[in-house]
Amino acid sequence: MVKEMLTGNLAAAWGARLAEVDYVPAFPITPQTEIIESLSKWINNGVMNAKFTNMDSEHSMITAAGTAAATGARVFSATSSQGLLYGFEMLYNIAGWRVPLVLINVSRAISAPITLEPDHNDILSARDTGIIQIHVETCQEILDTILMAYRISEDERVLLPVLINMDGFYLSFTREPVLIHDSNEIRKFLPEYHPKHAFFKASKPMAQGVAVLGGSAYSYFKYQLHLASLNAIEVYKEVANDFKEIFGRSYPAVEAFMMEGAEYVLVMSNSFAIKGKAAVKSFREKGLRVGLLRLRLIRPFPKTELRLFLNGKKAVAVIDQNISPGSGGIFFNDISETLYHEKQRPDVLLSFIGGLGGKDISLVEFRYIIDEMKKSVETGIIPETQLLYTEKDLRQIDKLQKIAGKI
Repeated sequence: MVKEMLTGNLAAAWGARLAEVDYVPAFPITPQTEIIESLSKWINNGVMNAKFTNMDSEHSMITAAGTAAATGARVFSATSSQGLLYGFEMLYNIAGWRVPLVLINVSRAISAPITLEPDHNDILSARDTGIIQIHVETCQEILDTILMAYRISEDERVLLPVLINMDGFYLSFTREPVLIHDSNEIRKFLPEYHPKHAFFKASKPMAQGVAVLGGSAYSYFKYQLHLASLNAIEVYKEVANDFKEIFGRSYPAVEAFMMEGAEYVLVMSNSFAIKGKAAVKSFREKGLRVGLLRLRLIRPFPKTELRLFLNGKKAVAVIDQNISPGSGGIFFNDISETLYHEKQRPDVLLSFIGGLGGKDISLVEFRYIIDEMKKSVETGIIPETQLLYTEKDLRQIDKLQKIAGKI
C-alpha cells in the first residue's frame, strides 16, 4: 500500500485500474478528461490489461459500455454534464438491460448559461433511469467507491449500472492524499467477475434487450428493475461492512456529522458538505446544537436511515445544489416524502438552494439558515424555497448586466 497525492480524476482512474476492468469506451469532456487520458496511457503502456476505445460521442460511449457489459466484460467509463445528457437515451437502456458497469460523472452545471463549475442538475436528471447513484466528497472516497460500486452492480440481487458523482473542479482537480492498496488486497474484496446473467457464449445463445409489445410485459420488467434497485440498499450495507472490515474505512449510505444531541440538522451532499461541516463545527463551539447529514446513496434513496436520524429533531434544512424549476430542491422533495408519515417527524423542514454553478456558500449564509430554522420553530411559519444569495453576489450581477448593456 502506498499513499499518493492524487486529484479526484486520477483517483477515479486508479479505481478503474484496481478494479481490473476489461473495457473502457471513452469520449473526452471537461472536467472529466484527465480520467480517460490516464487510463489510455496506462493501457497503451501495458500497465493495464484492458481495451480502450475513443468513441465519437457520449451516446456511442454509453452504448458501447452497455453492449460490452452484456457480453460479460467488466466496463468502466466517465463523462460530465452536457455529455451525460447527450447520452441520456442510453442510460435508460443500460439500466433496462440489467448490465453491471460503473460510470463516473464529474458534475458541471448545465447550460444555458454555460459555465464550468459544478452543481447537480446533470447527475440528478438521471435519478429516474434505474441506475444506482452514489455521490462522493473526497478523493479517497472516489477510489474506494468505484471498488464498492462493482461489488454492488455485479451482485445477482441488483445487476444494475452504478453512476458515481463527484464535483467538477472542486474535487476533480483537488489533490488530496489517497491510499492505494496492493492488487492482491483489492482482489480479496473485489474478485474476478464471472457473470451468470449477461455473457457471450456461442454454445449458449440467448436473447437480451428484446422488444416487448403490450403493457403487461413492460410493466413486469420495469417493476423488476425497481425491486432490484431497492435490493441495492441491503447489498450496499453488506458491501460497506466488508469494505470497512478489510480496509478500515467506513462509507454508510448517509454520513452523520456531529449529530450527537443535535436539534437542528443541515442536509447536504457531495464536496460542498465540507463547507457545511466547517460551519457546524463553528456553531457547536458557540453552543448551538447543530449537526449535518451527508447524502451518499442517492438512488435507491435511503429512507430508513434518514428517518432514524431525523425523527425527533426540532428543525431540518435541506440545502439542494440543484433546482427543479417550478418545484424547488430535488432532495427537499425526496426528504419531505420520506418523513411525511412519521409521527416523530421534525417540527420544521426548510428548503434552500445553494451552490448552483459552484457559487460559494459562506458562513454568513449557514448562519442565516440556522436563524431561519429557529424562527420557523418559534412562529410555525414555513417559508417557500429560498435561494442562498448575498448582497455581494447581487452587486456582481449588477456589474455584469451593465457590461452586457441590460441596465
